[in-house]
This record gives sequence, C-alpha cells and structure tokens, in this order.
Amino acid sequence: MANYVIRGGEEGKARLRIVSDALWPTTHNLLNSAGIKPGMSCLDVGCGGGNGTLAMARLVGRSGMATGIDMDGAKMQMAQQDAEREKIANASFRVLDAGSPAYGEGYDLVYARLLLTHLSDPLSTLKLMINAARPGGIIVVEDMDHSAIFCYPACPALEKHLSQYDRMVRSNGADPDIGPKLPALFRQAGLADLHFSHVQPAFMAGEAKQIHQITLENVAPAAIAAGLASEAEIDALSSELDGFAQNPETIMSYPRIFQLWAQRN
Repeated sequence: MANYVIRGGEEGKARLRIVSDALWPTTHNLLNSAGIKPGMSCLDVGCGGGNGTLAMARLVGRSGMATGIDMDGAKMQMAQQDAEREKIANASFRVLDAGSPAYGEGYDLVYARLLLTHLSDPLSTLKLMINAARPGGIIVVEDMDHSAIFCYPACPALEKHLSQYDRMVRSNGADPDIGPKLPALFRQAGLADLHFSHVQPAFMAGEAKQIHQITLENVAPAAIAAGLASEAEIDALSSELDGFAQNPETIMSYPRIFQLWAQRN
C-alpha cells in the first residue's frame, strides 16, 4: 500500500466520508444479505475513514464488535475520535497495513470495500481476510470497475481525469477495474458458493456528484509528481468538473461496484 495514490489524512478522510455516505444504502443491503446480525465480531480491512466500521458497529449492537484497520494513522486517530464522539463503544481502530498478517482471527464477518483495487497482490490480502475469519465466517468484498463510470452529457474533463487516475494506479501494479475479476479471485483463494451482485450509484445533485472533482484534488500531488499533469492543468480540470457538477441538468456516476460474499469452509 506504499504506492496508494490518493491523499490521506484529514482531506482524504473527508473524501471517504462522501464515498461512504453515497454507497451506504447498497452496502447496507449487501451486509444484510450476507447475514450480519447483532452480536457478531466484524473486521473492516482498509477501513479508510472508519465510516463503514462505525455503521457495522451499529448493526451488530452492543453485544457485537467492529474493528477497523488501515495503514493511515491519522485517519485511525480521527475515526476513534468519531466513535467516542458518537458514543459507539463497540468500535475500535488499529493502524495496520492490509498486507500485514497481524489481523487476528476468529471474526464472524470480514469486510473490505474499495481496497483490493489499490493492491499489487490482491489475492494475498484476500487470503489474509479469509484466515482472519472463523470457520463458517463470512467474507464480504465490494470493489470497482472504474472503466464503467459515466456522465451525461459528455464531459472532456472527466475523461482526462479518469485516464490520469487509471495510468497512476496501473503504474503501481494495481487494478482500477478489478471488480469483474472478483469471482475468479474468490475461487483462487479457495472460496466457493459465491453470492454476487453489482450496483452503480449516479447523481444529479449533492456532494456525491462532486466526487470526481474531489478525487482529482486528492490525487493531484501524485499526478503532478508522475508528470501526468501540471498544477495549472489540474486547476483547469477541477474547475470544469465543478461546473459540470453544479449544473442541475447533468448526471454523474460512481464506478460500477461489484459485491461478493462467501463463507469460509
């Protein structure tokens, strides 16, 4: 995860809160389908800002526990503060890279959203997730097909931003279009009896509609460092994306999100 291209810290957490809010209705449906229930012990791998972890903590109730792990220490500190402020005592956060074998074990449900897309060896991390689950425990993954993003009408700035993002991610050995490959990845990791769905949120208004502009601003340092764009070019793209998002007649989508879950043998 050393080559993660999106800004971390407070700005990164603010972006992830928007993503989490936009995806939560479909994530909630997925977790319910997978069988989350009160009393469960859950692990959220690569939990980012911790919004999903806190939501799972609410679902499993006081008799359960939700633990979030992420390599970004600043985000983990802020997530723990969120838990304390919201009086969610059954949520905890640890600083841990997704590639570390120190997850712990015996979890009833192990979850990751938009994590594997950033990894050069997603299969190894999926195996670590499986090992962290108890026998019969549930593995749940949501990840994206970045190529499926759409807008209406056409927006050249979006096309340029998406191309830059893809080039950065692929140059680090990761896969922005890992979503459709998840079933094969699950089977390679030894999981069978897969449960599959996919969703794609799209918006005509609100902060979720601005996610690509916000992502552009969060990857700008990496894009400039990689020589993919100048600061002036980033500013021009950001301005065009903002104008597009502010237009009530336009539509902006998120990536298509592939959702899988299976039980550990």
